[in-house]
Amino acid sequence: MNDAGKSRAGINGVLPWILPASLILAWLAAAELRLVPSYVLPHPKEIIDAGYIYIFSGPEAGMYAGRFFADAKASLIRVFAGFAIAAAVGIPLGVMSGRLPVVDRLLSTSVNGIRAVPGISWLPLALIWFGIGMKTTVFLVSLAAFFPIYINCAGGVRQVSSVLLRAGAMMGVRRLRGTFAILLPGAMPSLVSGLRLGLGISWAYLVLGELTGVQNGLGAVIMDARMVGRTDVIIVGIVIIAVIGRISDQALTAALRLCFKSARRSA
Repeated sequence: MNDAGKSRAGINGVLPWILPASLILAWLAAAELRLVPSYVLPHPKEIIDAGYIYIFSGPEAGMYAGRFFADAKASLIRVFAGFAIAAAVGIPLGVMSGRLPVVDRLLSTSVNGIRAVPGISWLPLALIWFGIGMKTTVFLVSLAAFFPIYINCAGGVRQVSSVLLRAGAMMGVRRLRGTFAILLPGAMPSLVSGLRLGLGISWAYLVLGELTGVQNGLGAVIMDARMVGRTDVIIVGIVIIAVIGRISDQALTAALRLCFKSARRSA
């Protein structure tokens, strides 16, 4: 790699961290100068201490000490269960809607109508149907993640030229095999985008589902901390969700690239 390439690589490596670093410096300056009350925005050192206690300390250190692994496990199970349901339903329906006009006409009005309903509107109904706990959260997550997966899959499938499918048919490729060998690889860029959007939305709706009073979960910790005025724990929960959400997005992208050559080409 020449000097210009190394310079570009260095700049690209630094760029993602400029905005977070700027926000942290501004936060630190505001805390040191006492421009904002500590109960509104605690000092970064207080956040670090609260995070350490939440993750590493034993129960004797406080009400939130050592809860991280149990809360993270509960939240991850709810997110990935809901996301898996959304993908299992959204991808087949997206493929059929993208290739079969009759399915598109059948589903489009209903899907777009339901998609316009705010997620918070489903919460009371979900509580009546499923009660407080796992089922309500999984329902909300799967409902929210379904729409970007379905819409992106359908849009990507529509963009695949029918000439490719006819050429495959002439070479003896049957419809089912053509779906996996031609259709899905051709739609992979849109499908990857839909899955990543769906996973991101899953984390947002996880918090909504866990604000209903469940005992464990990252969203539950945020709700509990709000009730007792622990702003530092609220921020710790938000930061942890952001970090785990980013890691899960990278893991999803890496898994798709590992499993599908078309995902590697579209990266």
